[in-house]
Amino acid sequence: MKSCTVNLPARPSRGFTLMELMVVVAIVGILVGIAVPTYQDSVRKSRRGQAKADLTELAQAMERYYTNNNSYLNADLNILWGPLLQSPRTGAAQYTISFDGAVTSSTFKLQAVPSTSSGQSKDKCGTLTIDNAGRKTPIEDAKKECWNMN
Repeated sequence: MKSCTVNLPARPSRGFTLMELMVVVAIVGILVGIAVPTYQDSVRKSRRGQAKADLTELAQAMERYYTNNNSYLNADLNILWGPLLQSPRTGAAQYTISFDGAVTSSTFKLQAVPSTSSGQSKDKCGTLTIDNAGRKTPIEDAKKECWNMN
């Protein structure tokens, strides 16, 4: 008698092995670990840009007030800026805007303090200020990009 051998086609494997899945999970974890902090830094930088623009606009309003009154005294930020002294003007406050120190007839200094509730306090620049002479802080060499357009 002849024996009959039947060669069945190899069954294709279905799915992924545990090792393949673990490699994919590790790669995704690394990408998320890089992308999320970069995204958060970009969001903080954008919010800082809005605060810088708002401080500059309010400083210009103070200059207009000085032109009309020959003094910065009695300038009311609520009238110049609006009832919410924040940046941005609408939505969740990322910065609180106020005077930094006393306002005299010839000087003022405005500040934008980052909000702790929004995570903006983690921004490397911290509190931004601008005065009547256009001086801006922070200006340390390590933080020179805080007021630059980069």
